[in-house]
Amino acid sequence: MSKHKVDIVGVDTSKLEVLTNAEMVELFKKFQSGDMSARETLIKGNLRLVLSIIKKFNHRGENLDDLFQVGCLGLMKAIDHFDLSHEVKFSTYAVPMIIGEIRRYLRDNNSLRVSRSLRDTAYKVLQMKDQLSIELQRDPTNEEIAAAIGVEPIDVVLSVEAISDPVSIFSPIYNDGGDTIHLIDQIRDDSITDEKWSVKLMLEEGFKRLGKREKRIIHDRYFMGKTQVEIAAEIGISQAQVSRLEKNALQIMEEMMKS
Repeated sequence: MSKHKVDIVGVDTSKLEVLTNAEMVELFKKFQSGDMSARETLIKGNLRLVLSIIKKFNHRGENLDDLFQVGCLGLMKAIDHFDLSHEVKFSTYAVPMIIGEIRRYLRDNNSLRVSRSLRDTAYKVLQMKDQLSIELQRDPTNEEIAAAIGVEPIDVVLSVEAISDPVSIFSPIYNDGGDTIHLIDQIRDDSITDEKWSVKLMLEEGFKRLGKREKRIIHDRYFMGKTQVEIAAEIGISQAQVSRLEKNALQIMEEMMKS
């Protein structure tokens, strides 16, 4: 497969070297013994890793040169803190650190302003989460993170939520080749709205026309406030099937109201 030249911050990406795992181990041994030229080689040998990560952020319309430079900062931090004794591949350790660095950059440049103290707490949380994930070999709990950085568990949740990017409730989150599942389909809403009253009116007229499974789905969704995920697990079908059955049931009841 031919390599295509792409220049990012003056780097010809087609000429970037790729290191083998054995080469990486030897270079880390040299670097951790004080050989700074080995560090430079490690950085250059992992620039393709940074490139593969910043591609995931293309949809944001950010300047790739800026993201590449920020990603390289994350790479250098990963190289400086990598511990060979953990016996994990460097890429496994580096990817979350590079992504974290890019996300921090994007959040700092987000139009939604977050207080400096809350942002600092969030960054400590993310850094500690990465560290504990490696030490524990699993995702740490909010309580474990809070204890490690000396804050309350609620501060862990609030700080991370404050710097998280807003997501549209109509964002697609799943598609099995048929109907698309949107975020709004998984949201539990216990408030009484005009739309809910309208649905209840339709239920009175059209509920008796539904099959047993459709009746259960409509009842659980609009009277019990359950999400499609919860209903799917209880019935033993996929969420996509629940979504289709719900939409068909509502259509039947709506047609009943119009007749």
